Amino acid sequence: MRVLVVYAHPVAESFCAALHGKALAALERAGHEVRDLDLYAMDFQPVLTRQERIDYDDAALNTRNIEDHVAHIRWAEALLFVYPTWWYGLPAILKGWLDRVWVPEVTFHMPVGNQPIRPAMTHIRKIGGISTYGAPWWWTRVVGDPGRRTLMRGIKPLCHKKCRTLWLAHYKMDSSTPVSRAAFLEKVERAVERF
Repeated sequence: MRVLVVYAHPVAESFCAALHGKALAALERAGHEVRDLDLYAMDFQPVLTRQERIDYDDAALNTRNIEDHVAHIRWAEALLFVYPTWWYGLPAILKGWLDRVWVPEVTFHMPVGNQPIRPAMTHIRKIGGISTYGAPWWWTRVVGDPGRRTLMRGIKPLCHKKCRTLWLAHYKMDSSTPVSRAAFLEKVERAVERF
């Protein structure tokens, strides 16, 4: 399977970086073709410019400056996001990647009349997310888990109708221990090998 990994963390020595490395190794061991987008390493500019917003609905113009990212999405059969949850949501760079790259006629088709948007990524059959949270799981649920909802509920309808999802979360990161982090790394490795 062709898997596009989208990674968002600025610190190379972070636990999130370790998760990213573990996920990449597990995917490659399982025989998947992998493309890795490290948004910070590539210095991705997350701010949607005025001109990009003006061109957003025009399929002839809306992929200017993002052609390589569009090519990665069109190549992929699966998406795996690895990132820390900050303030209950996606890091700004990842949200900006969605804002700038997930444009009409690439990821979805604009609605006609009263119809909802239609999927344009029917080639995507799996979506996964690996994230760390400072909050405990129960508080994350109270708040609504906006990052997870964006990726799992917002993106899934744009994919193949039988698209499957995987979500792996390490809660209470601020009070985690070497033992809890090691256990989560093992869990990620096992789950991603089966992705």
